[in-house]
Amino acid sequence: MAKIAFIGLGHMGGGMAPNLAKAGQEVHAFDLNEEALARAVEQGCKRAGSTAEAVSDADVVVTMLPAAQHVLGVYRDQVFGKAPKSALLIDCSTIDVASARTVEEEAAAQGYTMVDAPVSGGIAAAASGNLAFMVGGSDEAFERAKPFIEPMAKAVIHAGGAGAGQAAKICNNMILGATMIVTCEAFAMATKLGLDPAVFHDIASKASGQSWSMSVYTPIPGVGPDTPADHDYDGGFAAALMLKDLKLAMDAAQTAGAYTPLGSEAEQLYQRFVNLGGGSKDFSGIIKMLDDSWKAPENT
Repeated sequence: MAKIAFIGLGHMGGGMAPNLAKAGQEVHAFDLNEEALARAVEQGCKRAGSTAEAVSDADVVVTMLPAAQHVLGVYRDQVFGKAPKSALLIDCSTIDVASARTVEEEAAAQGYTMVDAPVSGGIAAAASGNLAFMVGGSDEAFERAKPFIEPMAKAVIHAGGAGAGQAAKICNNMILGATMIVTCEAFAMATKLGLDPAVFHDIASKASGQSWSMSVYTPIPGVGPDTPADHDYDGGFAAALMLKDLKLAMDAAQTAGAYTPLGSEAEQLYQRFVNLGGGSKDFSGIIKMLDDSWKAPENT
């Protein structure tokens, strides 16, 4: 049994940490949100009073934080020098590639082994232990991290060196964001052309229009598997988070000199949806903006 410090118990981390506890690890969890921390404790984690307390004698430190500034701040101020130098550091946040490389370089300079390991799969996959992990770091670091990631995962893939996990994540989510938009457009157009959405779904799921957004995460309520669309687009992967990932992708594209016109258009459309008050809704809820059925919350 290893002692694992798990920092960040939001929508994703709150599902991930208990899976490590269920796997027999001693998980000391911390979050600034008391309700999130209490839920983790109810599911088998031990309560830590602070990040520094959680990492003080940890074998592994796992972080799932909102943005790069949080990752850099937590590691610089509360992990480096507080956790034993023998501790393995695993950051599962989605941040920009440059920041991921910076924090891993700083960790190495202080004698730590670290990987970036962003995830794909959403809240339900986090809770069920079926996330896909894209891991950046050395071969040795990946092999060391893999056994601790596996209880939370359906797939653990070594993407390459430091920052490669983040690069894979933002490229993957650029595909997802653009694909969801065109799937929503197709459903809206099919309906206007008189097609039954369920019949169109059955056809497209078995034809060349098949995609994850069509077959697994259908943006139409009552069609296909149960998705956030069946719950007024609540839960799932918030549109604001999709916008964050698309902005990271566009920043990376500019830095790399990559031409991404569809990625850029997807970013602009999600920005519009968020501006209209859709940020807390699942990203598939953008269909309501595209088919003109969106009713913005008051004071938006």
